[in-house]
Amino acid sequence: MAQDAPPRWDRKMQQRLAHGEAAALGELYDRFASLVHGLAHRVLDDERGADRVTRDVFGYVWEHPEAYDPHEGSLRAWLAGLAHRHAVGRLRREESDGESTPEEVEEKVRAASAAARADYIVTSMPAPLRAALDLAYFRRLDYRQTAARLGVTEEEARRRLRLGLQLLSTAHDGPRAVSR
Repeated sequence: MAQDAPPRWDRKMQQRLAHGEAAALGELYDRFASLVHGLAHRVLDDERGADRVTRDVFGYVWEHPEAYDPHEGSLRAWLAGLAHRHAVGRLRREESDGESTPEEVEEKVRAASAAARADYIVTSMPAPLRAALDLAYFRRLDYRQTAARLGVTEEEARRRLRLGLQLLSTAHDGPRAVSR
């Protein structure tokens, strides 16, 4: 899993892209394509759609490297945001072409957005928090067993679980539909 790149790397990558360096795009793709594809797949639940969104996102980056502002956050976060917006846009277009009501489309978009945010939060959180959540929730271990497996105190295991859950709870804090 790629970690957030240091801001200096982000600025250097943007400069390389702005100068039309194809190798920079390849490096960026190698580093972040799985993140972009994974987020798109989570929103769309469609492999081909996620492939298309991945191509669209990296095409956009190649054509508009100046759109990224290092002062606004990491390149990783920007790419995740682009993936999410492109996937949601695609989902809305596909759903509006079908027989779904606007309310059904928006509910599906909200659910997919929350799921994509949760995936991004989990993959972005520090490894110790992610490991504790994996043991406690996917392997169904209690905090004592989690502590033993991780080789930490029970208090540290509880702290990691609490922090991980607090981070994960923010996945549902995204935009809400306005009632008309």
